[in-house]
Amino acid sequence: MLKKLFLYHSYHQNVVLLHLEMLYLVPTPVGNMEDITMRALRILREADLILAEDTRTSGNLLRHFDIRKPMLSYHKFNEHQTVASVVERLKAGETIAVVSDAGTPGISDPGFLVVREAVKAGVEVQTLPGATAFVPALVSSGLPCDRFCFEGFLPQKKGRQTRLNALREETRTMIFYESPHRVVKALEQMKEVFGEERRCSVCREISKVYEESVRGTISEVLSHFKENEPKGEFVIVVEGI
Repeated sequence: MLKKLFLYHSYHQNVVLLHLEMLYLVPTPVGNMEDITMRALRILREADLILAEDTRTSGNLLRHFDIRKPMLSYHKFNEHQTVASVVERLKAGETIAVVSDAGTPGISDPGFLVVREAVKAGVEVQTLPGATAFVPALVSSGLPCDRFCFEGFLPQKKGRQTRLNALREETRTMIFYESPHRVVKALEQMKEVFGEERRCSVCREISKVYEESVRGTISEVLSHFKENEPKGEFVIVVEGI
């Protein structure tokens, strides 16, 4: 069973202390399977249980790396009903890893609730460094990345305009996630709120075969996606004022 290890290093000695089991949040590749870390693979191999946003998607990942572990479906539609039993299993001594379909759990994906309840129960939580779609999109955008705000997905219907209006005077670079079906609508609304000359970068299919970044003014990028059907998963990066 996987245990938590604390490593204390000094000039004179190394001390390794064995502690309680933990809840691990394990990032998974947003595209290329090679993006997963060696540590992530080890945690998944040694965990007692894997909480998966979609067991079919995560099952493909586990089979690719020949990992055979029990999985439990854990997503936004059942997390409130599931979290109490998960915390009880942690308190009983099990080590549990949480994965989303792609990227880091908790970033526009399930994860926050189980972390909050585990912390309340005194269970140790560790999040492994790893894939998150907005970081490469931001860094490769050509827009300032020293200060930024992550907005995730805009509301699908009610509240989209209100959210954008609240960001009208934002000075930091803004990052949004969007589905291919709403990219054009999002850019049209951003053009109205931020102005057609505001610079932006739209990155799709990060770390996949057809990865693409379209950079320019909002007006220029909007024209591109009106002429070219949006496909894949999108990150929209918009400069602040």
